[in-house]
Amino acid sequence: MNILIIGGGGREHTIAWKLAQSKQCKQLFVAPGNAGTHEIATNLSIGVTDFKAIKEAVLANSISMVIVGPEDPLVKGIHDFFLGDEQLQGITVVGPQQAAATLEGSKEFAKEFMKAHNIPTARYDSFTKETVEEGCRFLETMKAPYVLKADGLAGGKGVLIMESLADAQNELREMLVGQKFGHASKKVVIEEFLNGIELSCFVLTDGKNYLTLPMAKDYKRIGEGDRGLNTGGMGAISPVPFASPEFIKKIEDRIIKPTMDGFQKSNLPFQGFVFIGLIKVGEDPFVIEYNVRMGDPETEVVFPRIHNDWVELFKAVGAQTLDQHQLQIDPRTATTIMAVSGGYPEAYEKGKKITGISEVKTSTVFHAGTQIENGTVITSGGRVLAVTSFGEDHNEALKQSYEALAKIDFQGMYYRKDLGFDL
Repeated sequence: MNILIIGGGGREHTIAWKLAQSKQCKQLFVAPGNAGTHEIATNLSIGVTDFKAIKEAVLANSISMVIVGPEDPLVKGIHDFFLGDEQLQGITVVGPQQAAATLEGSKEFAKEFMKAHNIPTARYDSFTKETVEEGCRFLETMKAPYVLKADGLAGGKGVLIMESLADAQNELREMLVGQKFGHASKKVVIEEFLNGIELSCFVLTDGKNYLTLPMAKDYKRIGEGDRGLNTGGMGAISPVPFASPEFIKKIEDRIIKPTMDGFQKSNLPFQGFVFIGLIKVGEDPFVIEYNVRMGDPETEVVFPRIHNDWVELFKAVGAQTLDQHQLQIDPRTATTIMAVSGGYPEAYEKGKKITGISEVKTSTVFHAGTQIENGTVITSGGRVLAVTSFGEDHNEALKQSYEALAKIDFQGMYYRKDLGFDL
């Protein structure tokens, strides 16, 4: 079977790494890919939302399965594009149709979905440019800190948490009237701040059946002690030490099952990954957000822990036979640490030569923002590499990852040295 993965980050390299291990994977393609996928697959220089070029590549390379990594093509309707094209209709697409992808494409839509299906989440309301002053008054009814979320896709940067009411009101005006996040903040959701510890839950569904993947804890802030600006993710740990069997059962009963039932009741065609961003408040789980794909860098700790043949699992998604499969999960802890470009998540330089990757023997290095130039691996993004290791607990696994990172170097390289500090 010839398979295409759409995307070019650490998530896509990890998925490619797993698929390349399957005997059922004949040829593997990644569009656009990176220096890591180049070693195990054929990279195609195609943008993730260039559906016409993707179609041409699928037909030219006899591809029978497409796995969509990032959210943008899903929200723009790539699955629907395949279903609506006679030449592409028989191809398995792992990723929801556009209607279901709106769960990530619109924060307001996701909140209304949770409300309709009694899924626990924070109190909220949404506002537009025309109702900005109503929004300012709504903020006065909330307690600090204040949470503002751009309704649309903002590349992981559209969420602001403000300590002062005046600052929150100013930011709301800046988002709605000043278009701080462009089209993404045409509408803004204001929600109650939930005080607790966050974790990530992942579900693979075929539209009827589902499998709950191992949970993970990721670290979003650039600075140690979870300070500073939000990033796409600075590292992750799986399993989550504070997620007891009793707590996981609450997640299953109160959130996962109602979400899956909600897809049926709301007629949202979903074949692919659901990311449920959770927060543990006391002993109860609440939903912060949905994503309609795997998280990054959580993929780099969740996928290595699953020993199943992923081609088999993805074929089951297409055939709606996931109920015939059980996950084989490594009991050990996996940790990944992100090495990022100096200056990230603000302005940073690209094109820095990376050395030392080949010296890493006991951990796995997943490429995110890398490319090959004249045979040399160089940086091409903010998040550059993820180093994943196993251990009997998160401390042992982190020690391995940090030892591996000490062998790698590029100009301006930065990584957090305190992952797991809150566990």
